[in-house]
Amino acid sequence: MEPKPGEYPDALINEISRLVEEILHGEHMELVDVAYRRESHGWVLRIFIDKPGGISIDDCTAVSHQVSDLLDVKNLIHYPHHLEVSSPGLNRPLKKEADFKRFIGEVIFVRTRSLIENRKTFRGKLAGFQDGIMVMDVDGKQFTIPCGIVEKAHLEFDFKKQHSR
Repeated sequence: MEPKPGEYPDALINEISRLVEEILHGEHMELVDVAYRRESHGWVLRIFIDKPGGISIDDCTAVSHQVSDLLDVKNLIHYPHHLEVSSPGLNRPLKKEADFKRFIGEVIFVRTRSLIENRKTFRGKLAGFQDGIMVMDVDGKQFTIPCGIVEKAHLEFDFKKQHSR
């Protein structure tokens, strides 16, 4: 019998993340995110990876083979699934403290679980990050946002900025 959506515990995702990070460390890559979801064509395990200079198709293929072999050996997932390994894309999610520190000065989008000055969404420059608290400059106004209430955060790719270089 196949699991229902949401049945897979965080412990499984954490174990997969740990194993993938071991593989990526040797390849000088980083794990951005892991998602395991039921979709119309079945269960999908998505692994997002990155490295300075970006990820190539060859990088994704190599990591996919290593992860697939390791998952087979460890026998962690007991149901048919599809494995996808890819770059996080232009609007890379920000999940870890290191992500926020790395992208200070960049334009980001943040959605919070609770209100900060009567709003839950913020799009602006990440001005600083310290002790789990980010400072964002949104249209000239600064907001202090604790990471503990962040529901979602990602880079906002600025096409204008890229074309002016």
